[in-house]
Amino acid sequence: MSIELWYWPDIPGRGEFVRLFCEAFEVDYTDMAREQSADAMVEHMHGLSGIRPFAPPYIVDGEVIIGQTPLILQYLSDKEGHGSGEMETDLGLLQLQLDIADFVEEVHSVHHPVAHDLYYADQMDAAFEKAAYFRAQRIPKYLIHFDNAIAASGGPFMLGQQPSHVDTSLFQVMEGLDYAFPRYMKEMQGHWPHLEGLQGAVPEIEGVADYLASEQRLEFSEDGIFRHYEELDEQ
Repeated sequence: MSIELWYWPDIPGRGEFVRLFCEAFEVDYTDMAREQSADAMVEHMHGLSGIRPFAPPYIVDGEVIIGQTPLILQYLSDKEGHGSGEMETDLGLLQLQLDIADFVEEVHSVHHPVAHDLYYADQMDAAFEKAAYFRAQRIPKYLIHFDNAIAASGGPFMLGQQPSHVDTSLFQVMEGLDYAFPRYMKEMQGHWPHLEGLQGAVPEIEGVADYLASEQRLEFSEDGIFRHYEELDEQ
């Protein structure tokens, strides 16, 4: 039975982390809001009973309803048999996925440092200041952390030769940073060699290669999490 993925239909966002995993590991899923509409998703979410997801993305797998990207990916990885099979290692992967979620939230806060509900134009001064700190301190701190984790595994993936949900997510992070901060990422090329190796290895997974070449892959834009504003990528 196909997994139902519910997420905003016009942006990669957090839903893209789920899409990439499903494509890489050939998980049958239906991107519901892209087939129906954003309004249909909102109506569906509000019609759920019990412990409802706080916000998209969320999945429906029969009677199972799960929100929060790291939890979705952990559930699908366990269900489809794409973990390590060892609890300690799989918990380590989940920890890294939670680190990724924290980092993604920090990325979003660069262009929305004051409030999510305000337009970027209404908080540009704060965003400019936040971006300088983010480039100087936060990107290196996180990427060194992830790079060291890959190095410890022997690479090119977090489980060595076996890809995991963390690898597809880190691929999306690196692609997003290249889009949002192209000047900075070009200048820093070579500082995170294992991450750069992973970024090159994930597209070689057959399912990912087909997906990236398809119309299903949504491009980054200034409506999503990773946004390119030239003034936020300056020295």
